[in-house]
Amino acid sequence: MPTRAETVAAIEDCGVVAVIRLKDASTLGAVVDALAAGGVRALEVTMTVPGAIELIREIAPSLPPDAVLGAGTVLDAETAQAAIEAGARYVVSPVFREEVLRVCHRFDVAALPGCFTPTEVLGAWEAGADIVKVFPATALGPGYLRDLRGPFPQLRLMPTGGVSLANAGEWIRAGAVAIGVGTALVDAEAVAARRFGEITERARRFVAAVAAARSVR
Repeated sequence: MPTRAETVAAIEDCGVVAVIRLKDASTLGAVVDALAAGGVRALEVTMTVPGAIELIREIAPSLPPDAVLGAGTVLDAETAQAAIEAGARYVVSPVFREEVLRVCHRFDVAALPGCFTPTEVLGAWEAGADIVKVFPATALGPGYLRDLRGPFPQLRLMPTGGVSLANAGEWIRAGAVAIGVGTALVDAEAVAARRFGEITERARRFVAAVAAARSVR
């Protein structure tokens, strides 16, 4: 199993975390395959997916060696531990809960708490967050990350919420180490219609946008 540091490095290397929220859990395998085919190797299965813990347990052993599987929308320590025991290598939350972070680090698993204000962001970082998820980024914009990085250049930040192909590169240039992408990548209509090729193409475009932004940052 990868160490916490190796997981963080893999997330940063890819630069795109796919936030997977599905109504029909039976499509998860096809969605994961489609994302991987497009170069997105950081996969976040949210706890809003029916039977999410068991799904993580089922797919974890069959993922490619370079894939990193995480659990999202984790709100408490008990859920964090269950997800980790099922095979999650990183845990993402929409909020900062120190007890969740402690559980993650006890198992050498990366913690990505969600924060909004500078005080929350710095508090999570000082508590040991591996990457701080800036959420909801919809209300903030890339300039907010740039402003945070002024006094806090050491932070690893990942915006989530409102990230699209149109602004993906701007987030990276503003200092994001990765972007968390939900519906703009895993489109609900495409999944429902089993148009998984569309998801692969979206994944390729997001990966390319991140690479292009990094080349000029």
